[in-house]
Amino acid sequence: MNSKLIYLKDVVTLELNPDKCTGCAKCTAVCPRGVLEMTNGKAHIVDRDACIECGACALNCKDSALSVDSGVGCASAFINGALGRNKACC
Repeated sequence: MNSKLIYLKDVVTLELNPDKCTGCAKCTAVCPRGVLEMTNGKAHIVDRDACIECGACALNCKDSALSVDSGVGCASAFINGALGRNKACC
């Protein structure tokens, strides 16, 4: 049994433009799921399906190398569930 939490395969909106990445590594520091890593001074996506679309990486990328439609994935569902809202589903 795989204990790794995954939203749904191949549906995450996360995108990385490596040409815009300047290697600040803020995205790797703020990602709660370890979706991004640094290699040769640039960020790259190592586990797209682990992304919960929280938006932390894109919000902290000063170079606009990352984009994600935050609030549409499991992060939104988790927050809604924790707040007792009815729309607590992925």
